[in-house]
Amino acid sequence: MDLGLTGKSTIITGGSGGIGRGLVLGFAEEGANVVIATRDGKKGQEVADAAKALPGDVIVIPTDVTNLQAVEEMVGKAEAAFGPIDVLVNNAGGVFHPTPFLEKSIEDAEWEVNLNVWGVHHCTRVAGRSMVERGTGSIINITSNSALVPEAANQVAMYGGTKGFVMSFSKGLAYEWGPLGVRINCVAPGWIVPHQEDHVGEGSFWRKYGYEFFGTPEEMSSAAESGEANFNVSSQPIRRIGRPEDIADVTLFFASDRSKHLTGQLVSVSGGSYMP
Repeated sequence: MDLGLTGKSTIITGGSGGIGRGLVLGFAEEGANVVIATRDGKKGQEVADAAKALPGDVIVIPTDVTNLQAVEEMVGKAEAAFGPIDVLVNNAGGVFHPTPFLEKSIEDAEWEVNLNVWGVHHCTRVAGRSMVERGTGSIINITSNSALVPEAANQVAMYGGTKGFVMSFSKGLAYEWGPLGVRINCVAPGWIVPHQEDHVGEGSFWRKYGYEFFGTPEEMSSAAESGEANFNVSSQPIRRIGRPEDIADVTLFFASDRSKHLTGQLVSVSGGSYMP
Protein backbone atom coordinates (compact mmCIF):
# COMPACT_ATOMS: atom_id res chain seq x y z
CA MET A 1 0.00 0.00 0.00
CA ASP A 2 1.32 3.42 -0.94
CA LEU A 3 1.03 5.55 2.20
CA GLY A 4 1.84 8.76 0.38
CA LEU A 5 5.05 9.37 2.35
CA THR A 6 7.39 9.69 -0.64
CA GLY A 7 9.61 12.72 -0.18
CA LYS A 8 8.21 13.54 3.26
CA SER A 9 10.79 15.19 5.52
CA THR A 10 10.98 12.98 8.61
CA ILE A 11 12.96 13.15 11.85
CA ILE A 12 13.36 9.97 13.88
CA THR A 13 15.08 10.42 17.23
CA GLY A 14 16.94 7.49 18.71
CA GLY A 15 17.13 5.98 15.25
CA SER A 16 20.45 4.20 15.73
CA GLY A 17 19.20 0.77 16.72
CA GLY A 18 16.47 -1.52 18.00
CA ILE A 19 13.04 0.02 17.45
CA GLY A 20 14.73 3.05 15.88
CA ARG A 21 16.33 0.89 13.21
CA GLY A 22 12.95 -0.57 12.30
CA LEU A 23 11.44 2.90 12.10
CA VAL A 24 14.18 4.27 9.87
CA LEU A 25 14.06 1.33 7.46
CA GLY A 26 10.26 1.40 7.38
CA PHE A 27 10.07 5.10 6.52
CA ALA A 28 12.89 4.86 3.97
CA GLU A 29 11.12 1.93 2.31
CA GLU A 30 8.05 4.14 1.91
CA GLY A 31 10.20 6.79 0.20
CA ALA A 32 10.40 9.27 3.07
CA ASN A 33 13.57 11.31 3.53
CA VAL A 34 14.79 10.52 7.02
CA VAL A 35 17.03 12.27 9.52
CA ILE A 36 18.39 9.94 12.19
CA ALA A 37 18.87 12.09 15.29
CA THR A 38 20.99 10.10 17.73
CA ARG A 39 23.82 10.42 20.20
CA ASP A 40 25.40 7.33 18.65
CA GLY A 41 26.49 8.67 15.28
CA LYS A 42 28.49 5.56 14.40
CA LYS A 43 25.61 3.16 14.93
CA GLY A 44 23.27 5.64 13.26
CA GLN A 45 25.46 5.57 10.16
CA GLU A 46 25.24 1.77 10.13
CA VAL A 47 21.46 2.09 9.95
CA ALA A 48 21.72 4.74 7.22
CA ASP A 49 24.01 2.42 5.26
CA ALA A 50 21.50 -0.42 5.64
CA ALA A 51 18.88 1.86 4.06
CA LYS A 52 20.90 2.81 0.98
CA ALA A 53 19.02 0.48 -1.35
CA LEU A 54 15.65 1.85 -0.24
CA PRO A 55 13.78 4.68 -2.04
CA GLY A 56 14.11 7.33 0.67
CA ASP A 57 17.26 9.24 1.52
CA VAL A 58 18.65 8.80 5.04
CA ILE A 59 21.20 11.00 6.80
CA VAL A 60 22.57 11.07 10.35
CA ILE A 61 22.74 14.18 12.50
CA PRO A 62 24.40 13.44 15.87
CA THR A 63 22.10 14.96 18.48
CA ASP A 64 21.58 14.96 22.23
CA VAL A 65 17.82 15.48 22.48
CA THR A 66 18.13 16.53 26.13
CA ASN A 67 19.94 19.67 24.97
CA LEU A 68 17.57 22.28 23.50
CA GLN A 69 20.29 24.06 21.51
CA ALA A 70 21.41 20.74 19.99
CA VAL A 71 17.82 20.02 18.96
CA GLU A 72 17.46 23.45 17.38
CA GLU A 73 20.65 22.88 15.39
CA MET A 74 19.50 19.41 14.33
CA VAL A 75 16.13 20.64 13.08
CA GLY A 76 17.83 23.46 11.18
CA LYS A 77 20.13 20.97 9.44
CA ALA A 78 17.20 18.64 8.72
CA GLU A 79 15.24 21.47 7.08
CA ALA A 80 18.29 22.47 5.06
CA ALA A 81 18.65 18.90 3.80
CA PHE A 82 15.03 17.90 3.17
CA GLY A 83 12.82 20.95 3.62
CA PRO A 84 10.20 21.72 6.30
CA ILE A 85 9.55 18.84 8.68
CA ASP A 86 6.44 16.81 7.84
CA VAL A 87 6.82 14.01 10.38
CA LEU A 88 8.49 13.81 13.78
CA VAL A 89 8.90 10.48 15.55
CA ASN A 90 9.98 10.95 19.16
CA ASN A 91 11.55 7.54 19.69
CA ALA A 92 14.60 8.36 21.84
CA GLY A 93 14.11 7.11 25.38
CA GLY A 94 15.16 4.52 27.85
CA VAL A 95 15.71 3.09 31.31
CA PHE A 96 18.95 3.84 33.12
CA HIS A 97 18.79 0.48 34.91
CA PRO A 98 16.04 -1.54 36.63
CA THR A 99 16.21 -0.64 40.33
CA PRO A 100 13.84 -0.76 43.31
CA PHE A 101 12.41 2.73 43.63
CA LEU A 102 13.86 3.47 47.07
CA GLU A 103 17.31 2.41 45.89
CA LYS A 104 17.28 4.49 42.71
CA SER A 105 19.56 7.50 42.87
CA ILE A 106 18.27 10.96 42.09
CA GLU A 107 20.91 11.18 39.35
CA ASP A 108 19.59 8.04 37.63
CA ALA A 109 16.00 9.29 37.94
CA GLU A 110 16.97 12.67 36.48
CA TRP A 111 18.68 10.88 33.56
CA GLU A 112 15.36 9.20 32.70
CA VAL A 113 13.36 12.42 33.08
CA ASN A 114 15.80 14.35 30.91
CA LEU A 115 15.70 11.77 28.11
CA ASN A 116 12.08 10.65 28.20
CA VAL A 117 10.40 13.94 29.12
CA TRP A 118 12.64 16.84 28.16
CA GLY A 119 13.84 15.10 25.00
CA VAL A 120 10.25 14.79 23.76
CA HIS A 121 9.48 18.35 24.86
CA HIS A 122 12.46 19.85 23.05
CA CYS A 123 11.92 18.03 19.76
CA THR A 124 8.17 18.63 19.75
CA ARG A 125 8.60 22.32 20.54
CA VAL A 126 11.25 22.97 17.89
CA ALA A 127 9.98 20.78 15.03
CA GLY A 128 6.33 21.46 15.89
CA ARG A 129 6.65 25.23 15.61
CA SER A 130 6.96 25.20 11.82
CA MET A 131 4.25 22.54 11.56
CA VAL A 132 1.84 24.86 13.36
CA GLU A 133 2.93 27.79 11.19
CA ARG A 134 2.30 25.75 8.02
CA GLY A 135 -0.89 24.12 9.31
CA THR A 136 0.25 20.56 8.69
CA GLY A 137 2.30 17.79 10.29
CA SER A 138 2.21 14.52 12.17
CA ILE A 139 4.01 13.76 15.43
CA ILE A 140 4.23 10.21 16.74
CA ASN A 141 5.49 9.65 20.27
CA ILE A 142 6.87 6.22 21.10
CA THR A 143 5.82 5.56 24.68
CA SER A 144 5.80 2.20 26.50
CA ASN A 145 3.58 -0.48 27.95
CA SER A 146 5.40 0.32 31.20
CA ALA A 147 2.99 3.24 31.52
CA LEU A 148 -0.03 1.00 30.90
CA VAL A 149 0.62 -2.37 32.56
CA PRO A 150 1.78 -2.30 36.20
CA GLU A 151 3.95 -5.41 35.96
CA ALA A 152 5.74 -3.89 32.95
CA ALA A 153 6.85 -1.06 35.24
CA ASN A 154 8.22 -3.38 37.93
CA GLN A 155 11.64 -2.05 38.99
CA VAL A 156 11.28 0.75 36.41
CA ALA A 157 8.50 2.82 38.00
CA MET A 158 10.23 6.11 37.23
CA TYR A 159 10.56 5.17 33.56
CA GLY A 160 6.90 4.15 33.44
CA GLY A 161 5.99 7.49 34.99
CA THR A 162 7.92 9.45 32.38
CA LYS A 163 6.17 7.55 29.60
CA GLY A 164 2.84 8.25 31.29
CA PHE A 165 3.72 11.93 31.08
CA VAL A 166 4.36 11.58 27.35
CA MET A 167 0.92 10.05 26.85
CA SER A 168 -0.87 12.82 28.78
CA PHE A 169 1.27 15.49 27.11
CA SER A 170 0.39 14.06 23.71
CA LYS A 171 -3.36 14.14 24.36
CA GLY A 172 -3.29 17.69 25.67
CA LEU A 173 -1.22 18.97 22.77
CA ALA A 174 -3.28 16.99 20.24
CA TYR A 175 -6.35 18.88 21.48
CA GLU A 176 -4.53 22.22 21.29
CA TRP A 177 -2.93 21.67 17.91
CA GLY A 178 -5.72 19.74 16.17
CA PRO A 179 -7.46 22.92 14.97
CA LEU A 180 -4.06 24.12 13.73
CA GLY A 181 -3.59 21.12 11.42
CA VAL A 182 -1.06 19.11 13.45
CA ARG A 183 -1.86 15.58 14.62
CA ILE A 184 -0.18 13.86 17.59
CA ASN A 185 -0.52 10.15 18.39
CA CYS A 186 1.25 7.56 20.53
CA VAL A 187 2.55 4.06 19.95
CA ALA A 188 3.30 2.00 23.07
CA PRO A 189 5.67 -0.91 22.46
CA GLY A 190 5.40 -4.03 24.55
CA TRP A 191 8.14 -6.66 24.37
CA ILE A 192 10.02 -5.74 21.18
CA VAL A 193 13.21 -7.64 20.37
CA PRO A 194 15.88 -6.73 17.77
CA HIS A 195 16.61 -9.27 15.07
CA GLN A 196 20.33 -9.36 15.84
CA GLU A 197 22.49 -8.44 18.83
CA ASP A 198 24.46 -5.90 16.80
CA HIS A 199 21.31 -4.02 15.77
CA VAL A 200 21.56 -1.88 18.91
CA GLY A 201 24.14 0.62 20.12
CA GLU A 202 26.16 0.73 23.31
CA GLY A 203 23.62 2.99 25.00
CA SER A 204 20.74 0.56 24.47
CA PHE A 205 19.27 -1.22 27.49
CA TRP A 206 19.93 -4.43 25.59
CA ARG A 207 23.66 -3.74 25.79
CA LYS A 208 23.57 -2.49 29.37
CA TYR A 209 21.63 -5.38 30.85
CA GLY A 210 19.00 -6.78 28.46
CA TYR A 211 20.93 -9.55 26.76
CA GLU A 212 22.37 -10.67 30.10
CA PHE A 213 18.93 -10.81 31.74
CA PHE A 214 16.82 -12.16 28.87
CA GLY A 215 19.20 -13.86 26.42
CA THR A 216 20.07 -13.17 22.81
CA PRO A 217 17.44 -12.37 20.18
CA GLU A 218 17.96 -15.83 18.71
CA GLU A 219 17.45 -17.51 22.09
CA MET A 220 14.30 -15.50 22.83
CA SER A 221 12.84 -16.19 19.40
CA SER A 222 13.60 -19.90 19.60
CA ALA A 223 11.98 -20.19 23.02
CA ALA A 224 8.85 -18.37 21.86
CA GLU A 225 8.51 -20.50 18.73
CA SER A 226 8.92 -23.75 20.69
CA GLY A 227 6.30 -22.74 23.23
CA GLU A 228 8.74 -22.62 26.15
CA ALA A 229 8.12 -20.27 29.06
CA ASN A 230 9.50 -17.00 27.78
CA PHE A 231 9.79 -13.58 29.39
CA ASN A 232 6.63 -11.60 28.57
CA VAL A 233 5.69 -13.66 25.49
CA SER A 234 4.20 -16.57 27.44
CA SER A 235 1.65 -14.21 29.02
CA GLN A 236 0.65 -12.53 25.75
CA PRO A 237 -2.49 -13.59 23.87
CA ILE A 238 -0.38 -13.49 20.70
CA ARG A 239 2.54 -15.79 21.51
CA ARG A 240 5.25 -14.39 19.28
CA ILE A 241 8.23 -12.09 19.65
CA GLY A 242 7.46 -8.47 18.79
CA ARG A 243 9.89 -6.95 16.30
CA PRO A 244 10.91 -3.38 15.43
CA GLU A 245 8.91 -3.48 12.20
CA ASP A 246 5.75 -4.06 14.23
CA ILE A 247 6.25 -0.61 15.76
CA ALA A 248 7.18 0.87 12.39
CA ASP A 249 3.99 -0.35 10.71
CA VAL A 250 1.69 1.46 13.16
CA THR A 251 3.91 4.54 13.21
CA LEU A 252 3.82 4.74 9.41
CA PHE A 253 0.03 4.62 9.53
CA PHE A 254 -0.09 7.51 12.01
CA ALA A 255 2.40 9.47 9.89
CA SER A 256 0.31 9.09 6.75
CA ASP A 257 -2.97 10.61 5.60
CA ARG A 258 -4.52 7.16 6.08
CA SER A 259 -4.95 8.32 9.68
CA LYS A 260 -5.98 11.88 8.85
CA HIS A 261 -9.03 11.69 11.16
CA LEU A 262 -7.03 10.42 14.15
CA THR A 263 -5.28 12.46 16.80
CA GLY A 264 -4.66 12.04 20.50
CA GLN A 265 -4.79 8.27 20.09
CA LEU A 266 -2.73 5.46 21.63
CA VAL A 267 -2.02 2.02 20.19
CA SER A 268 -0.26 -0.61 22.29
CA VAL A 269 1.79 -2.92 20.07
CA SER A 270 2.27 -5.73 22.53
CA GLY A 271 0.68 -8.96 21.40
CA GLY A 272 -2.45 -8.07 23.35
CA SER A 273 -0.72 -7.76 26.71
CA TYR A 274 -2.58 -4.46 27.14
CA MET A 275 -6.23 -4.16 26.17
CA PRO A 276 -8.02 -0.89 27.09
